[in-house]
Amino acid sequence: MEITIRIDKRSKQAKVFYEYLKTLPFVQLEEPRYIKDTEKAIKEVKLRKTTKTTLEDFREDLYS
Repeated sequence: MEITIRIDKRSKQAKVFYEYLKTLPFVQLEEPRYIKDTEKAIKEVKLRKTTKTTLEDFREDLYS
């Protein structure tokens, strides 16, 4: 059985709890390598859900 727990590590208590969980032999912790937007972009690239553009068009979109 798996249980997912999301911990907001901004509070001191949450950090202590997280460190405690890391010491337990039956707990596996998975942390994302990147922030959510980056993870989403990586998945889109892997699934080929991207669009091809030129550098000029990219700059135009970026600065307009």
